[in-house]
Amino acid sequence: MSNEQKKKGVIDQLMAFFASLKLTVVLFLLLAATSILGTFIPQNADPRAYLQAFGDFFFRLFSVFGIFDIYHSWWFQLLIVLLTLNIIVCSIDRLSSIWKLVFNVKKRFIKGRFNNAPSEEFTIDRVFADVQPEVEVLIEGRYRHMESRVEEKEATFFGERWRWSRLGVYIVHLSVVLLLLGSLIGSIFGFDGFVQIPEGETVDSIQLRSQAEPLPLPFQIRCDDFDVRFYENGAPDEFRSDLVIIENGQEVIRKSIIVNDPLRYKGINIFQSSYGELRGNPMMGGPKASEKEEALVTEITEALLQVMVNETGMTYQVPVKLDEPADLPEKLGQFTYTGLVPHAKFGGQDIGEALAGILTKTGGEPEEIQLSIRFASFDKMRQGKLFITVLEPNAETLAGEDIHSHTGKDPEGKAYWTGLEVTRDPGVPLVYLGFCLMIAGCFVAFFMPHEQVMITVSKRGQKSAVVVAGTAYRSRIAMQQKVKRLAIQLGAEETVL
Repeated sequence: MSNEQKKKGVIDQLMAFFASLKLTVVLFLLLAATSILGTFIPQNADPRAYLQAFGDFFFRLFSVFGIFDIYHSWWFQLLIVLLTLNIIVCSIDRLSSIWKLVFNVKKRFIKGRFNNAPSEEFTIDRVFADVQPEVEVLIEGRYRHMESRVEEKEATFFGERWRWSRLGVYIVHLSVVLLLLGSLIGSIFGFDGFVQIPEGETVDSIQLRSQAEPLPLPFQIRCDDFDVRFYENGAPDEFRSDLVIIENGQEVIRKSIIVNDPLRYKGINIFQSSYGELRGNPMMGGPKASEKEEALVTEITEALLQVMVNETGMTYQVPVKLDEPADLPEKLGQFTYTGLVPHAKFGGQDIGEALAGILTKTGGEPEEIQLSIRFASFDKMRQGKLFITVLEPNAETLAGEDIHSHTGKDPEGKAYWTGLEVTRDPGVPLVYLGFCLMIAGCFVAFFMPHEQVMITVSKRGQKSAVVVAGTAYRSRIAMQQKVKRLAIQLGAEETVL
C-alpha cells in the first residue's frame, strides 16, 4: 500500500469518526454531565470554602483539573472543539445530497410522486378551455415555480415553492457552531475580574478570579463619587458609582452606573457589583497600594507553631519571635518569622490572615512561605518533610487586634469603596449571530416545508374533471388541508373539508 493510500485511509477514518452520530450523543452527554457537576460544585468560590469542603487532597486534585472553574478548563474547551468539529463534519457529509436536490434540479416535477399524496377529485360545470387559465393563474400566484403540460383532452399544472428550505436544518447546524465558537472564544480570550476603588482613586488593573497576578487594563478607571441609599430597615436600596474612563491621560467617557446598567468601553463591560465602608486594604485587585498597606504587620511579635514531621508522625510546638531564627525539631532546619499578612492570597483569593516567614531546610535553600491562621492544614500542600500549623495567634485572638492599616474616614460621614465586576467576552457577537440564525433556521425548517402541487384538468363533455394533489417535505396533514382549500377555490363543494 502506497503512502498516499495510507494517508487517504487515515483521513477517511478521521472523517468517519467525526461524522458519527454516536460521537454527537457522547459529547452531548459529557457536556450535560459537566454542567451538572458545575451546578453542584460552586464555581470560582473562595478557596477557603473548597479547602473546608473537600480537604487537601481533593482540593489539589480538583484544582489540577479545573473543577472549580469548569467552563474555562482545558478539557471543557476540548469538548467544545470536538463537538464543533463533529457538527461541521456531519453537516458536510450529508450536505452534498441535499445541495444537489436543491440546486442541481434536472427534472423538477415527476407525476409519479403524487400517486400516494393527499388529493381531492371533483367535477365542475365549466368547459375544459375555461378552467385551464384559471388553474394557471392560481398556481402562479401561490408558487414560485410553475410548469404546465397541455394535451388535447388533459392539462396538468405543477407548482413548487420553498425547495431551498431543506437547507433549514443546516442553518440550525451553523447556528450551533457559531454558538460553540462564541463560547470558546469568550472562554479563551475573555476575562472576568473585579476591582475595589475608593472614592477619588484611579486604577489601571483588575484581579482575575482564577489568577493571582493582576491584569492590566488598556485604560484607567476613576471613581469620582459613590452614593448608596438605604431602606428604612437599613437594607441598601440603590448604590451608584460615578466613573470616568481615562485613556492616554484624557477623559474619554463618564457614566454613573448602577446594578444592571454597566459602562461599556472598547468591548469591556464594567458592572456595579458591591460596595463597602472604607477600612483599609480597599484596593484588592486594583492598582498597587501604598507601601504601608502592602507591608507586613509587625505588631504581632510572637507566635506559637506546631510542627509535624511526616516520616515519624511526631508533633512539636515551636515558639517563634519576630525576625529571630527558630530551630526546627529533628534538625530539619530553621524558621524565621517575618510578620503577619492581613490578607494573604491563594489562587487570587483572600484566605485571611497568615504568618509570613522564611523556611530554611537543612542543606537546602531558604524559601518564603505563608502559614494560614484560619486553615490548620494549609501548609500540607507544600508536600515537604514537615508541615506547620499556627497555634497562636488564632482567629479569636486576632479579632481583638487592629492588624489593618487604616486610611482615614471622611470627617463628615462614612467613606466607601465601590466594587466593580469587569468583564470582556469577544465571543458575544458570534453568540448573538448564532442565536438569530437558530431562530431563522428553526422557522424555515418547521414552517416553510418544501412542497409541490399538481392539478390535472380533464375534458368531460361540457364539464371538467379536476384532480388536486400535493406533497410536502414535512407535515402531511397540513398539506392535506392546503389541497382541500385549492380544490374549493377551483369550484369543489365545501363538503370536501
